[in-house]
Amino acid sequence: MPPVSLATVSEFVDECALNVKGGDGGAGCVSFRREAHVARGGPDGGDGGKGGDVWLVADRNIASLLAFRDHPHRRAANGAHGSGKKRHGAAGEDLVVRVPVGTVVKDRDGEVLADLVADGDRWLAAAGGRGGKGNARFLSNRRRAPAFAEQGEFGEERWVWLELKLMADVALVGFPNVGKSTLISRISAARPKIADYPFTTLVPNLGVVRMGEGADTFEMVVADVPGLIEGAAEGKGLGHRFLRHIERARVLVLLLDLSPMAPAPPEEQERVLLEELAGYRADLLSRPRIRVGSRADTADAEVVEAFDGLVVSAVTGQGIDELLGALRREVEAARALEPEPETFVTHRPVAEGVRITRRDDGSYEVVGREAVRAVGLSDLTDPGAMEVVRERLARIGVDRALARAGARHGDVVHIGSVSFDYESDHDIDVQPFDEAPDRGGD
Repeated sequence: MPPVSLATVSEFVDECALNVKGGDGGAGCVSFRREAHVARGGPDGGDGGKGGDVWLVADRNIASLLAFRDHPHRRAANGAHGSGKKRHGAAGEDLVVRVPVGTVVKDRDGEVLADLVADGDRWLAAAGGRGGKGNARFLSNRRRAPAFAEQGEFGEERWVWLELKLMADVALVGFPNVGKSTLISRISAARPKIADYPFTTLVPNLGVVRMGEGADTFEMVVADVPGLIEGAAEGKGLGHRFLRHIERARVLVLLLDLSPMAPAPPEEQERVLLEELAGYRADLLSRPRIRVGSRADTADAEVVEAFDGLVVSAVTGQGIDELLGALRREVEAARALEPEPETFVTHRPVAEGVRITRRDDGSYEVVGREAVRAVGLSDLTDPGAMEVVRERLARIGVDRALARAGARHGDVVHIGSVSFDYESDHDIDVQPFDEAPDRGGD
């Protein structure tokens, strides 16, 4: 696995909004047989094809959410319309949207819908609409020449929020400008931006560390997290964005600056770092961690001697082998004890049946997929289609449910985007409530 460098702001985005829409279903066709020597050909209109679904798929080759920052809309293909001779329209092609491993999907209220933690994990972001039935489907003994068909169902559309949490074995945690980027460039092939001033690192950097040869080969992913400051757990200095990338790390390295230019003594640096980790997520303190003193080449001998922990210099190479050995032991132990993270996906099955709710204005609303589809897919201007709608509503129990809910003659009832006046004899006269949206195209 090649090392991954996320060294520039322009190449790394760890949160963004995404709009997804499933493809619309194709419309059913109204057609009748037209053949020689056939005086009255029957209906032969085919069904429309289903719209394509939108899937989010975790891909380890995707490093960030950059692709969605300036282009947040993703659309699946529409289903094709049906045609004569009972030819059904083709289904719309599914759209696969690839996101980085470790992507968390949330709705507008912040509820987690999916957590894609392994390469290949999938989540259905937006379902395609069902294709409409052609007029051949409505042939019956009473209806010998149906001159209507169903419209295609609109595809599901939603806005979601994507957050990336890096998947790393080790996270380097420390104040700004303590040598984290220099260290990761020393132990891996990652090449982050390095300079002698605070906040050089503004985005996480990932590096793959390889140790050993042959059967003894060992790999681990190390993350250089931008420097933390006091108050990071409350969001100071973009603390929440930085701390998020520590959540999945198996081992924490507290990198403490031993140089005379350090902003505080090592003990004070450690105190602040631990407080910020605990303030963000208390369980981070239970993770295995290693105290490492950095910049040993510029530190006073007395400071180095008094430091209780590993001492390294990424510039001279001092203590690097000892640090890598300690990291390997801790990572191997953590991997053995900690199961692989599981994909989290929220499944919301669509409720079957019919449910009646009362609106604030006293009208009634019919809730139920079949009822909404019955009126939403039908041509309400056609008498034959209206008859089918009434039959469907009666069959699924809408009339009885309204009566049980207390609906009286003349009450307004809503189903999807249409409304009608309830009649006690159940002879429902459906009238369009809103103009149907312009579907555009064929």
